[in-house]
Amino acid sequence: MTDSKGELTKGGGLEDDVPSDVPAGGPLVEVRDVNKHFGELHVLRDVNLTVERGEVVVVIGPSGSGKSTLCRSINRLEPIDSGSILVDGKPLPQEGRELARLRADVGMVFQSFNLFAHKTILENVTLGPVKVRRERKEEAEKYALELLDRVGIANQAQKYPAQLSGGQQQRAAIARSLAMRPKVMLFDEPTSALDPEMINEVLDVMTGLARDGMTMIVVTHEMGFARRAAQKVVFMADGQIVESNTPEEFFTNPESDRAKDFLSKIITH
Repeated sequence: MTDSKGELTKGGGLEDDVPSDVPAGGPLVEVRDVNKHFGELHVLRDVNLTVERGEVVVVIGPSGSGKSTLCRSINRLEPIDSGSILVDGKPLPQEGRELARLRADVGMVFQSFNLFAHKTILENVTLGPVKVRRERKEEAEKYALELLDRVGIANQAQKYPAQLSGGQQQRAAIARSLAMRPKVMLFDEPTSALDPEMINEVLDVMTGLARDGMTMIVVTHEMGFARRAAQKVVFMADGQIVESNTPEEFFTNPESDRAKDFLSKIITH
């Protein structure tokens, strides 16, 4: 259900759509000693990361630091060479139905919107729930319209992606991921392909999700979002997590020289 402001409320909110078999305790995502190479390039070096239920973790760092590779590894878009990744206490499956089920539980929003151009926005949002989760079309459409209302584009439901602005398309992509009722949402630089005036409309939706208690891992260059919405900021450089701290501590008192150098460049430019 939605209230007068389009917010998801109790009875139709994100909290009530968590599957009943979710264990009450333990981290939702665990990355343990993960390594990944692209040929000779060692892009992830013994990476360890824990994401608690309801936690918003923002991953920042210079280009080429391994941020996007880490994000893509968590739903196995990138296979890892060694180490382990657990989602809800279970190791990532290699292939087949178990992998498809994982990808239903782990929503992903990319830099490019990846919407089907020949389908309406409503059809884009309902496709996964109907085909993968075997929901009835009527129920899937009802929930999809709630989500499109939630992200502020319910009036665009019957349009095609090319008829929407970039910001609207990215909000549709977020609704499409939410329609699968994921346990965790991954965002890989979701605003980097947008014009400056469209960035805030997407970040506002993401901030609302964080406020609603969605577990999120966000790779972004938007430091304002990191300060406002994150519980934890993870700084990566050269394939490693250099430091991890609260936004307040990280931005006001970074521990490593690498982080101090990074922050000095982005704050003065």
